Amino acid sequence: MSLSRTVYLDYAATTPVDPRVLEAMLPFFTETYGNPSSIHRFGRAAEQAVEDARERVARILGCTPGEIVFTSCGSESDNLALRGAMLTARRDGRGQHLVTSPVEHSAVTQTAHQLAELLGFAVTQVPVDRHARVDPVEVARACREDTTLVSVMYANNEVGTVQPLAAIAAAAHQHGALMHTDAVQAAGQLPLDVRTLGVDLLAISAHKFYGPKGIGALYVRNGIALAPSQSGGGQENGRRAGTHNVAFIVGLARALEIAYEEAARHNAHYQQLRDRLIDGILASVPDAQLTGHPRERLPNNASFVFQHVDGNALLMHLDLKGIAASSGSACKVGSPEPSAVLLSMGFDRTWALGGLRLTVGRHTTDEDIDYALEVIPDAVERVRKLGVAG
Repeated sequence: MSLSRTVYLDYAATTPVDPRVLEAMLPFFTETYGNPSSIHRFGRAAEQAVEDARERVARILGCTPGEIVFTSCGSESDNLALRGAMLTARRDGRGQHLVTSPVEHSAVTQTAHQLAELLGFAVTQVPVDRHARVDPVEVARACREDTTLVSVMYANNEVGTVQPLAAIAAAAHQHGALMHTDAVQAAGQLPLDVRTLGVDLLAISAHKFYGPKGIGALYVRNGIALAPSQSGGGQENGRRAGTHNVAFIVGLARALEIAYEEAARHNAHYQQLRDRLIDGILASVPDAQLTGHPRERLPNNASFVFQHVDGNALLMHLDLKGIAASSGSACKVGSPEPSAVLLSMGFDRTWALGGLRLTVGRHTTDEDIDYALEVIPDAVERVRKLGVAG
């Protein structure tokens, strides 16, 4: 099927690789192809590329190169942070309680669930408000003498809310707990200085900021011991075994550099388009609400709920019109389930089934927004006529 127009509004899911990033990566597939663990000149050249990349990432995060651990993705970074911190604390007799929130990415929520169900750790989820924000006071209230780790994401992947991270970190530290944040959605748009944020562990993933899929990083503050997520050759100072993916590590560092060199320009572009989407949809679609914080939100994220709409059906209608978007609901065995994030924010099922996330990027144009605002109201109306969700 050919479409007269296609509009990609799912940059929160993934981004295209910047040609400048690809150019930086290419030599490490065919020319500088040594194993960084080898001691000969081929290995030393590859090792130098990895360490140069580590220094560039550390510069942006405001940390030392030795505090950067390269992983395969943001999910692995989150897994290493949670499982590594909790297992080490238990081994050392320092506690076994994890505090998190109900609006985390599944890389955190599923790992927390496994820690509780299979390994006997205690997990507390603090509530969020109508905008998906975590109250630092609630974090402090949830902490106990045996609390090891607090894990709250920097910015929500579904509704775009930015958390008061420094205040949450301060609450964690007052109770002797470490602070981890999933910064996968924030990276490339929001400041990542770990000292200002007050975090001890921070996860990022390259494909969210115009780098390649399959590479991520975890900041681990000096002095923190983590049980490795996988054992083997002892790479990454024993924290993450496995042969380094040199080309992708180089790509992550270059993509992160470009993102922050150009952040002011791109964020201004995103915000202008995001606000047009928000104003246009709320003005033209009945029974629609903006989700997430109205001001403290990611520059590129416009997210909504539509009452009595099946979000998955809406996505299919939009796809037929050439618009790529995302919904918070997940289709399980043919039956749509409401977004857990939206439910935790207080929306009932008739609203929570109808989530829509539109995220803009570097290549989004005003004409793309014009087309989306033309198509989306009609698509919502058509889905409503097909049947009432919830």
